[in-house]
Amino acid sequence: MTLWKESCLYALLCSLWDLYEASALHRLLCRLGRWCTRQVDESRILRPLCRQGVVARAWPESVSCRLLGWVVNLPGLILRRLYLFLQPTFGQSVFARLAFAMGDETAIAQSWLIMALWCIPFSRWNNAYSLMAFAFLLVLFYAGAMASGRRLDMEGIGFYPVVLFASMFLAVIFSYSPSLSFRFLIYHISAALCVVVTLSAVRNSDDLKRLAAGGAVCVAVSGSYGILQRLQGIEVNESYVDLTVNAGMPGRVYSIFDNPNTFAQVLIILLPLVLALVWISRHWYTKLLCLGTCAIGAAALGMTYSRASWVGMACAMVVLVFLWKPRLIPGFFVLCCLCIPFLPQTIWNRILTITNTADSSSASRMTLWQAALEVIRKSPVSGAGLGTAATQSFIRDFNLYHDKAPFVHSHSFYLEVWVQAGLLGISSFVGSMLWNIKQAAHTVRRVATTDSDARTLTCAAAASLCGAMVCGLADFLWNYPRVMCIFFFVFAMALAGVKVCRAEARENPPSNT
Repeated sequence: MTLWKESCLYALLCSLWDLYEASALHRLLCRLGRWCTRQVDESRILRPLCRQGVVARAWPESVSCRLLGWVVNLPGLILRRLYLFLQPTFGQSVFARLAFAMGDETAIAQSWLIMALWCIPFSRWNNAYSLMAFAFLLVLFYAGAMASGRRLDMEGIGFYPVVLFASMFLAVIFSYSPSLSFRFLIYHISAALCVVVTLSAVRNSDDLKRLAAGGAVCVAVSGSYGILQRLQGIEVNESYVDLTVNAGMPGRVYSIFDNPNTFAQVLIILLPLVLALVWISRHWYTKLLCLGTCAIGAAALGMTYSRASWVGMACAMVVLVFLWKPRLIPGFFVLCCLCIPFLPQTIWNRILTITNTADSSSASRMTLWQAALEVIRKSPVSGAGLGTAATQSFIRDFNLYHDKAPFVHSHSFYLEVWVQAGLLGISSFVGSMLWNIKQAAHTVRRVATTDSDARTLTCAAAASLCGAMVCGLADFLWNYPRVMCIFFFVFAMALAGVKVCRAEARENPPSNT
């Protein structure tokens, strides 16, 4: 570090920065930035975002919340009573003290587990891994709760996510083919465990950073392998791209995942967290490492040629700046405009095909959406049943899809959730996403008075959800259970970030002087 500060390059950069700070451009951007901050804080957009609904306010004190909390915490309560009854015995046991210590650091165990799980190649992946991992973390949390008395946080999960997961059970019961739907319920149970364990295990901003670092490892490993695929050469798959419209476009990388769209979805969900780590890292070498991971992930995202994910990523970046530091909005848009001429020609050509109806990929979505709408028309309340298998069976039996390519899913997050989980499922799904993003926006703009690590990570998690929801307009992010688990991990990160920010605000109230 000393050699760097004594170098000619460092002196040159400092001189350029001093020159910029004294320039009229800097004064103009600062003035525009302050104006943007005032507009955001007083805007009609942020006001409804920061308003808590009646249901959200009533949930923590409701009978349903207390009853559900008692049920899920019953094993921990029994173990706690056992610990108090046999405290001298447990105190003398090395293994018991080790189990209690490990259970008290469940967030650390989770960070290591997601590093391992999310870097497994698709050919060796088994969806049971997620269920086993989060069931293990739940047991580990209960073990720690024996000595500490900690509880699973059902109040922080909120009303709408609870209804969402309940609707998945109903979607199996009222499914067109319950036997086909039952397997998919296991995946949603894994996602529910992920949310409960993540929210309950996080205690402070250090836990948040550890979990974000686990996601960063996934970006670094999968992104590096994706770039290696491109360097080695990857064959163009005609089922992924229309070569008549996208002539000259190279093969789309998919890294350790089975599909380039899936790989891109993982990146747009996790990249904002990695970018947040760049800003909150304390040391120059960790900043450099996170910045390199961001660069690798961004390059790999470009190589996927996934248009919906590109749009989703752009939305995530706008939301991140909007929530984190609105005064940077003018500079952010200037930087985006300056980057446009440097885009590779193949990426620019791919962007231009987004609205091109001659593209078979875009045109095929129309028939998929029509089939999904026909399912909704025939069964608007209960849908076809949880999982793509029940939906495919429903569509095949009622002859609702007429196209050459086989029907896998409807390529729309919202249509597919409605098709699978019915009216209650889509209502609670949209409600859950809006509620989570709303309370994150309220917390980072109204509650978190200092620019803490937890605030930055909460902004990033909310931005990830916004990007995923925009990407979901043209794709279904839960087609692969591992991506579903990653999605709900970031969902839980936003909830946990809100919890930590509010705890920090209570401990360090703003001074009136």
